[in-house]
Amino acid sequence: MSATITRRALLAQGPAALLLGTASSPKVFAAGIPVKIANASGALNQTMAVLIKNQRTLESFGLDPDLMNVADGTRILAGIVGGSVDCSMASGFGQVFPAVEHGAKLKIVAGGALVPTVSLFTGKPNVNSLKDLEGKTVATGSIGALVYQLVVVLMRKYGVDVSKVRFVNIGSSADGFRAASQGTVDAAIGATALIPDAANYKVKLIPHGNLTVELPDYTYQGAWTSDKIIATKRDMLVKTLAAYAKLYRFVQTPQARDPFIAARRSVFPNEPEQDHINEWNFIQQYKPFAVNLTLTPDRLKHIQDLNIEFQIQKSELPFAQVADMSLAADALKLVH
Repeated sequence: MSATITRRALLAQGPAALLLGTASSPKVFAAGIPVKIANASGALNQTMAVLIKNQRTLESFGLDPDLMNVADGTRILAGIVGGSVDCSMASGFGQVFPAVEHGAKLKIVAGGALVPTVSLFTGKPNVNSLKDLEGKTVATGSIGALVYQLVVVLMRKYGVDVSKVRFVNIGSSADGFRAASQGTVDAAIGATALIPDAANYKVKLIPHGNLTVELPDYTYQGAWTSDKIIATKRDMLVKTLAAYAKLYRFVQTPQARDPFIAARRSVFPNEPEQDHINEWNFIQQYKPFAVNLTLTPDRLKHIQDLNIEFQIQKSELPFAQVADMSLAADALKLVH
């Protein structure tokens, strides 16, 4: 399957669209240990999926990857719990805690994007502050989900009465951003990388709306799996984590510029070249990825506290019950 697909075509394919690089790429590694990975399907993750494929990073650790980008986090959860997916290396993991609370045997094993990679935009000329969103409509996805939590936490930080904001679910973040661009909602989340050319999309960054800067303690994405996979396929998991550590280190260096832009261009061939450059510049400016993989208890506590506040889970779970950073430590020993 060619990775040269438009954003519209990808959305049409549904949440489990595969990003497998170019069909003509020669396979230079013998088939290794199979691993099924399901990651979130944002634009940056789609690019990273093609980059890791093009660089043969997973194969270099003796793996034979089946890599999916999935739009719906509940499907990733269902896949891991049900056993049709081995792990996720790059997706939100707030849903892991209530799942464990209800008996699921899951573990967070590493970090991915350590900060949000999104910001809050508006296409309305009369919205010039977060406070101006009182009495207006903001697209955040479902109430209590990741984007909703992020936006509410940001608004509270700047004294917005969130009871006066109308939060609506009109689909994915891409759908919300499109609605903001068309003026059908007053604000929505979009990639922080879009800030330099926001006017091209008929939107502007709301002051203090850069979540990458404003919410540095919120771990946006991480790696997680099931206790069963840890027990039965530990070597596979360690090697997969090592491959992602290598990817994260590579993409945050100047040497990755051309491969990264080529990967993004192949995923979004109809986007302006400047958008590809802006995404690259975002990575170099903020260096969002967990090059050392491990997450601290404080980072997990922060998300659990928000889950409890939003009544997504009842009580805080011990770090050892929800996380196992020993795999990340073992993975780092393989990265040179």
